[in-house]
Amino acid sequence: MSNIIAIVGRPNVGKSTLFNRLTESRKAIVDDVSGVTRDRHYGVGEWTDRQFTVIDTGGYVANSEDVYEAAIREQVMIAIEEASVLVFMVDVTTGITDLDDDIAQVLRRSNKPVFVCANKVDNTALYSEISTFYGFGLGEIYPLSSMTGSGTGELLDDVVKHFEDIPEEENQLPKITIAGRPNVGKSSLVNALIGKERNIVTANAGTTRDSIKIHYNQFGHEFMLIDTAGLRKKTKVKENLEFYSVMRTIKALEEADVVVLMIDAQEGIESQDINIFHLAEKNKKGIVILVNKWDLIEKNTQTMKAFEEQIHERVRPFTDVPIVFTSVLNKQRIFKAIEVALEVAKNRSKKIPTSKLNDVMLPLIEKFPPPALKGKHIKIKYITQINGTSPMFAFFCNLPQYIKDPYKRFIENKLREHFDFSGAPIQIFFRQK
Repeated sequence: MSNIIAIVGRPNVGKSTLFNRLTESRKAIVDDVSGVTRDRHYGVGEWTDRQFTVIDTGGYVANSEDVYEAAIREQVMIAIEEASVLVFMVDVTTGITDLDDDIAQVLRRSNKPVFVCANKVDNTALYSEISTFYGFGLGEIYPLSSMTGSGTGELLDDVVKHFEDIPEEENQLPKITIAGRPNVGKSSLVNALIGKERNIVTANAGTTRDSIKIHYNQFGHEFMLIDTAGLRKKTKVKENLEFYSVMRTIKALEEADVVVLMIDAQEGIESQDINIFHLAEKNKKGIVILVNKWDLIEKNTQTMKAFEEQIHERVRPFTDVPIVFTSVLNKQRIFKAIEVALEVAKNRSKKIPTSKLNDVMLPLIEKFPPPALKGKHIKIKYITQINGTSPMFAFFCNLPQYIKDPYKRFIENKLREHFDFSGAPIQIFFRQK
């Protein structure tokens, strides 16, 4: 499982600024007004060759009647439960507030490693103020300025010591993760495939609590099946449901070779599905889209084609993804879905001989060369596939810096056209010859 850092604290102490710094992104909106972060952000960070997931939680407000603050409070509790390490942010310019005390109390009960970060230590005069935070009884205090980044190195040095080493699995079988929003039929699919009620299935969204691994070996197919969770308990707050399934999905995605993204035919592809899709693509996993509950749709000859086009429109530019229409309830095409997923796993590990690659691609490149820039002509001389878990290709040329994205996409499309990498993300690098 991946190592997760959750940043918690009351509103407006600088959690999002630290999140942006750790993930080297500008994903979280930062403002002087408290309570800007209502959604959860999750990103990937790296420190001394250790990768980790960072979660930016909303500001925790105890006993509030506000519906958003109640939702945030529940999400913070879930983050605390799921995380490997908790970073508790406090503001050196305001000292300890009642709200900080409430949060410290929650963290003390968590039995997780907690790092207290005194933020906004922007000058040496403020260093003397940090001693007040020892009153929490949570150990060492880390002075930092998430705005300038000072102090974050010392914090991360100690944080990574608490990470678990993720053992390399000996198991060489393809790993297929079934992902999707709660209640699209993930557990029903697992039960239908293995032919017995392995998972509890109810009409309530989020019955599955943990990622469940199953060794599948029937009908000449053998692989590991991972069913991802929805949510811990049924709740009025719909936002939580998505947060919980996303956190579980991140973990299961990182273990997978192929992600089978299940969507509900009645609801179509939603933003949460797109998030999972791009997460899988970013992690260079094979992807299959499975449209469930297709039996409930009124159909004519054009329905399927229109639905496929709608999906392709939403997942651009990576549209070379197999789409399978199923009804898990009626056991329609469920084995086809698995065959397609295993085919995608093969495509993802496919190796093209260098001679074949050059024989096919060089004439195409000669016919449609990269557009000249500033009067300079780009010549691609040689192509080879780089060893990796997913398809990666190096194109050696004289002026790699002048090749733009549209040409990169043209090359990718030609590779897909001639070598069938359906469902597998491709990486293309242009190198100096």
